[in-house]
Amino acid sequence: MTEEKKYTLPELKKKLTEKEKNFCHEYCVDWNASRAAREAGYSENSDRTIGAQNLAKLHIKQYIDFVKHDYEFLCGISKTKQLQELHKMAFSSIAYLHDTWITLKEFESLTDDQKAGIESIETKTEHKLLNDGDIATKYVKIKLYSKTVALAEINKMMGYHAAEKVNMELGINSLKLIKASESNSDSND
Repeated sequence: MTEEKKYTLPELKKKLTEKEKNFCHEYCVDWNASRAAREAGYSENSDRTIGAQNLAKLHIKQYIDFVKHDYEFLCGISKTKQLQELHKMAFSSIAYLHDTWITLKEFESLTDDQKAGIESIETKTEHKLLNDGDIATKYVKIKLYSKTVALAEINKMMGYHAAEKVNMELGINSLKLIKASESNSDSND
């Protein structure tokens, strides 16, 4: 009996065609090989056959396993990355966005971490006609992500507010069972 080759993810990515990759990702949506074959671009006339054939191929089976079990790796998503993003939101400050109390820094001069803490920016320009001419006043409203929401998510991910486990044990060391007939005979003595 020959041993099946175990491919690495880079090897699989080189070996798979685009249609096969698409098939694998579509198959993981609802485990329907015929639908996955159609969505991947195979003919509707042969979708059932192609779906079954693809599922029999070793490299496709292994890539499906990677997709199923390694979403984090494939997408570049990890708890560490999520915590880093939440950190940017939780520890952002409007002070980082100002040169002085009133003067804002230029957006391009902000670091990526400072930009990541911004939920939205709204601008508005008002024009007032005075004797000297038109005066334009520009207003900028910057909204940062909620610190409390970000901190709550961090605490949840880190397990800081997890319920404490309490181990309750009954303190019964021994228990003597007495038959009712024995109990009555004891009282008759």
